[in-house]
Amino acid sequence: MDTLRTRAEVEKIARFLDADTERLAFLAALPASEVRRFREQVTAGLFDNQPDMLDRIAKATKLVPTSIAATISQKALGPKLAARVAGRLEPARAADIIEKLPIGFVADSCAHLDPRRVRDLVERLHEDTVVRIGVVLAKKGDYITMGRFVGHLSDPALRRILDQVADDVVLHVGFFVDMPERLDHIVGLMAPDKLADVVRAASDGALWAEALAVANLVGEQRRAEMAGFAARQDTEQLDALVRAVHRDHLWEALLPLVALLDDADRRAVAVLPSLQAREILADVVRAVVATGLWSQFLPLVDVLPEKSRQLVAESAGALDDTDLDRMAVAVQEQDLWDAVIPLVELMDDTAKERVFALEAFQVQDEASVQHEEQGAKADPEPNPQPDPQQGP
Repeated sequence: MDTLRTRAEVEKIARFLDADTERLAFLAALPASEVRRFREQVTAGLFDNQPDMLDRIAKATKLVPTSIAATISQKALGPKLAARVAGRLEPARAADIIEKLPIGFVADSCAHLDPRRVRDLVERLHEDTVVRIGVVLAKKGDYITMGRFVGHLSDPALRRILDQVADDVVLHVGFFVDMPERLDHIVGLMAPDKLADVVRAASDGALWAEALAVANLVGEQRRAEMAGFAARQDTEQLDALVRAVHRDHLWEALLPLVALLDDADRRAVAVLPSLQAREILADVVRAVVATGLWSQFLPLVDVLPEKSRQLVAESAGALDDTDLDRMAVAVQEQDLWDAVIPLVELMDDTAKERVFALEAFQVQDEASVQHEEQGAKADPEPNPQPDPQQGP
């Protein structure tokens, strides 16, 4: 999941700097929280050191009626400069001017507005204006700007926008949302049928990364709903999802969703052709070792076809000593030996010997013996009762 959040933050920074994302590729190795902090520093650097000219223009707009100020903004300043000036005005005054500007001009200006001013402005705009701006931004495909605004919108405005935009817009905007803590509430405003359509839009538009990002940011109930809707896509679409996850190394985002599926949906996923490919299953095993997601992965392993389970066992048995030990430690910490032992039994003799020699396995084996001994002491054989017919 951190991979997806980092990717979104990098794209936001690229937008601010008007730079190609490739030039910022070095940021991809950093945690999302660090990249977000850097984006906030970039924002401060861009907007806190503005020319004095902007303050002079802002003061001048206070001396003329809002309709004239709106005309000057549109005819003389243009969207970018107008947005910078709006950031220097009192929010109420800026909102009054915005209400008198064409919506297309306002939408263009929104991309250049100081993100830290968004909340104060949105709270002072009429709902109709907010909705019209949102719809125009969606049509323009400016999802990064929508992501800055959406967390500050009222429920009525959100419902109206959701009713007017395409299903895939929810995924695009959710990927870039600046207030991820609000995303569960926003998704909850949609009816189940609408949410199912949004998930289908992921397969129709190859937006699986965006869908995974949204699903991992909402609460567990809606996350399970989205996972179920995805699992009920046809085989070709689900295979495309698995191959996209394999290509982009996003198993840490997918496996927690698979763990939320009911038995029927999990079995439908387990028989996918892509999950019978050696290279994909080997990639899953490496990802699980790296992330420790054994409790999320093993429920899927339990229902994989026999051939696929064999490939998982072979991939686990082929891990180097460091990764094999890491696997054993994680399994021990999560108390998952009962689920892992069937996999060990599918390994060849050499791999079994390596597993049995691991310290974590030895500790588990000793613990099992002690548990059995304690159970035997706690349940001794009952003393035979004398037969009353035989007398004492």
